[in-house]
Amino acid sequence: MDPVTHILLGASLGYFGFGRRLRRGTAVGVGALAGAAPDLDVFIKSATDPLIAVEYHRHFTHSLLFAPVGAAVAVGFLLLYRPWRQRWRGQLGAVWLCGFVAWVSHCLLDAATSYGTQLMWPITDRRYGWDFIAVVDPVFTLALLIGLIVGLIRLQPGMALAGLIAAAAYMGLGVVQHSRAVAAQAALAASRGHTVDRIEVMPTLGNVLVWRALYEHRGKIYADRIRVGLAGDATVRGGWALVKVSASELTPAERTRDQRSSFARFAWFSEQWVARSPDDPAVLGDMRYSLSTEAFDPIWGIRFLAAGTPTEIEWVNRSRDRRVSARELWAEFQGRDARFKPISSGAQSGQ
Repeated sequence: MDPVTHILLGASLGYFGFGRRLRRGTAVGVGALAGAAPDLDVFIKSATDPLIAVEYHRHFTHSLLFAPVGAAVAVGFLLLYRPWRQRWRGQLGAVWLCGFVAWVSHCLLDAATSYGTQLMWPITDRRYGWDFIAVVDPVFTLALLIGLIVGLIRLQPGMALAGLIAAAAYMGLGVVQHSRAVAAQAALAASRGHTVDRIEVMPTLGNVLVWRALYEHRGKIYADRIRVGLAGDATVRGGWALVKVSASELTPAERTRDQRSSFARFAWFSEQWVARSPDDPAVLGDMRYSLSTEAFDPIWGIRFLAAGTPTEIEWVNRSRDRRVSARELWAEFQGRDARFKPISSGAQSGQ
């Protein structure tokens, strides 16, 4: 999730859980700091290996096994300030526990998105992504914000709990909607006569109504947009189909440059949803995310560079080039986009 949401979640948990035992400012401040701190891994980078940054984001700092250590480090940093050391004398256990709860909340909330979080590192490098909520969702964030602000103004930690309950209810709605979208995707694939090898269904930006649905069939990745309203049948907007790229499909030049297993590392990060960009086949893109709703236009990917360059790959990041119009998204949310058809129609995916 975005940093603001993590801060609000950590602060809300701190205020409700520890606001009476600790001072209000301590509970909110420690919760906010520990709730945001796991994302300090964004500073792990390498000038010679661009994939280091994506490998170590949501890595060890997001592991549940690291959370006790992370909380201790966050509290230890705050203890460098002498007045706080004196104020918390005899309460360090509660201060650490407040930080621990907030740290764990960050890890679990990130795992609820589609990006992938190494919750159980170092036991496994599996990237958990439950696909229940978008990386940015204003409804979830707003529930936390209102509850925390009202609670602080009225000096009532219970209002922070109300915000947490509202946010949890919205997450629960995401779980239900995800299940419905998965069922709709299965029906869509069946209507096309496809045998599904694997699937992934993810909420689109800021909502739990419209979902980006991927499935693999006979070496191709099919991507569609599925709208699952709060009531009624799901509808689909047929998307695109591209050949899945594996190591064997790399060009001879790409294989020669792949000395650091860059392709395997990127495929692991992308959970094997790798396809070439139709507009620039040199770009191997993460098909989970697209700039366009019309066709696959990767938000990020890798490009192998020519021999002799300092790095063997370029990290292509186009996240600031998003071209989806607000009007188009609003029409999707309302169910007024005529391009969405009933699943039974067997909406065809582009080739």
